[in-house]
Amino acid sequence: MEMDQEARRDGAEARQIELETIESGGGSVAENGRERFHCISIIGQIEGHFLLPEGQKATKYEQLLPLLVELEEDDSVNGVLILLNTMGGDVEAGLALAEMIASMTKPTVSLVLGGGHSIGVPLATAADYSLIVPSATMTIHPVRISGMVVGVPQSFRYMSEMQKRIVGFICAHSNAEPEVIERLMMRPDQIATDCGSIVEGAEAVRYGIINEVGGLDRALAVLREKMAETTENSRKNNNKNNSLSKKEKKDAEKKKKKDV
Repeated sequence: MEMDQEARRDGAEARQIELETIESGGGSVAENGRERFHCISIIGQIEGHFLLPEGQKATKYEQLLPLLVELEEDDSVNGVLILLNTMGGDVEAGLALAEMIASMTKPTVSLVLGGGHSIGVPLATAADYSLIVPSATMTIHPVRISGMVVGVPQSFRYMSEMQKRIVGFICAHSNAEPEVIERLMMRPDQIATDCGSIVEGAEAVRYGIINEVGGLDRALAVLREKMAETTENSRKNNNKNNSLSKKEKKDAEKKKKKDV
């Protein structure tokens, strides 16, 4: 009886820790007997260097950056699933997250649910493979800044250069062409109070921004495929290294006999 109560307490404590992890880091672990995936959610607005007002859902990039490093170094994690439903947010923070995701060696798959707007577009393309549900949308528009803007050429050049970096990142990690992204960004007739485009799921695939229209089942299937590819490549590299080691040993032995 005491052992059962202790086991229940341990289980409750473990569950509480898991819930706190989800709340603070925006992620959870999904595992079974075959694999262990980590799920990260990027929701609401991406918070950058300044705190957002209370009552607004936000993804804090200073929490996700070290989490991504931890996942990269964790041998027990076989892949990372990134769930996106974001309105955008701080451009530099979003690009920082996107660059971190893109540079991971662990298999990564992104799934756009609801919306992947503004800086959410490069975040979606940063993964090894990207999916979007049919009802989701992505808003593509020029770089905007809030607060006081000094009306000098340097300010507008900064925004132009930032926009080029965003377009370059999207095109480097997807099948989209720069001309297509720039045309979608500057479209004047679709958004009432801004220029840009609202792209639906199938359109995002047609433009080459997203790899495929699909849901959670397909995202997990792709992640398993990527995991299998990574495991196979690792096995081949180990066999190659072992073969080289054997050859080096033989060469060393031959050289030793020759010297004698």
